Amino acid sequence: MTARPQVGIWSIGPSVYLPSLLFGIGQGAIAPVIPLSARELGGSVATAGLVVALLGVGKIVGDLPAGMLAVRLGERRAMLFALGLVLTALTACLLAPSVQLLAAAVVLIGISSSVFGLARHAYVTEAIPFHLRGRALSTLGGMQRIGLFVGPFLGAAVMRWLGIAGGYWVHVVVAVAAAVVLLVVREPPAAGGASERAAVRSAAKPDSTARIIRRHLPVLRTLGVGALLVGAARASRQVAIPLWGEHIGLDPATVSLLFGVSGAMEMLIFYPAGYAMDRLGRRWIVVPSMVLLGLSLVLLPLTSGIGTYTAVALLMGFGNGLGSGIIMTIGSDVSPDVSRATFLGAWRLFADVGNGVGPVLVSVVTAAATLGAAIATAGAVAFVAAALMARWVPRNGATP
Repeated sequence: MTARPQVGIWSIGPSVYLPSLLFGIGQGAIAPVIPLSARELGGSVATAGLVVALLGVGKIVGDLPAGMLAVRLGERRAMLFALGLVLTALTACLLAPSVQLLAAAVVLIGISSSVFGLARHAYVTEAIPFHLRGRALSTLGGMQRIGLFVGPFLGAAVMRWLGIAGGYWVHVVVAVAAAVVLLVVREPPAAGGASERAAVRSAAKPDSTARIIRRHLPVLRTLGVGALLVGAARASRQVAIPLWGEHIGLDPATVSLLFGVSGAMEMLIFYPAGYAMDRLGRRWIVVPSMVLLGLSLVLLPLTSGIGTYTAVALLMGFGNGLGSGIIMTIGSDVSPDVSRATFLGAWRLFADVGNGVGPVLVSVVTAAATLGAAIATAGAVAFVAAALMARWVPRNGATP
């Protein structure tokens, strides 16, 4: 079988990056709305928090099936399936008469996010040559960050006229727009590989998920565990910044603004980070990223005023932004040529479990000790992640 021709980064912009940006905007628009919907339907504060957590549960549940779905349908059809699923779930959110139905819809949103993310990850891995992979996947991660940053502002603007439902309607509109883009914009001819992919699918039955996991267990139990800890440290920062801001007496508006500033720092450096990944190697990005993130988490409990708090929040944004796309890139590097999407589903499961564990870790340690100890513990997790990645990531990147 001849190797698939590959293309440049920006040639896949309309077919991959634009739909990813639109999907990210939708996810950002509904993020602050889901707990409000749960409260409006009569749920307690604890219940509202549980409903939000189900979004992460849906992602975890969807990771492994997403890999098999991408193998059987192809990446573009899998993304269209995810958009159809999220539109169904959003309709359920808008019409939900109870917290229970809302919760079920939120799980579906999480599953759709997993399928969409896996499909675009697998597509970029195959379409882009190895020497551009870091830039391509850091840009993909950057599109998600931009969408999550813009989405809440767009949702807030629409909610002035439509109330809480406005956030969901923003996601509906951008999901439809993403589907239209996928249907109308053609893949670059060299990247599509449609006939080759169809021939491979018809010639061989795809390996089962269990067989793929067993075959690649040495990678998953080493680098996969590192990816899990990276996800936990990253997710911890999302609760550490607002909780510590409240702890030192900053008003909610100020905390929200500074959280946004930290996010803006992440968006500014995603492409330079990807360039460095390709030129220096993955290890030289993931290790400094985790060290800086760990350092900022350890320093955060030492801040007591807006000046030091802002400086640490910026450092945290820089450290996290430096690693934009790094877990996707490492996963792509170690993924097999055969049943790649199935492997990536298992790989993403580790990172998504970490994303779910991080905030839980902060909550548990806070209950047992103090908030400062919990945030410092999250910093220790980042340092352990740095050590594991320094040990297991290939020094000069994987062989393409």
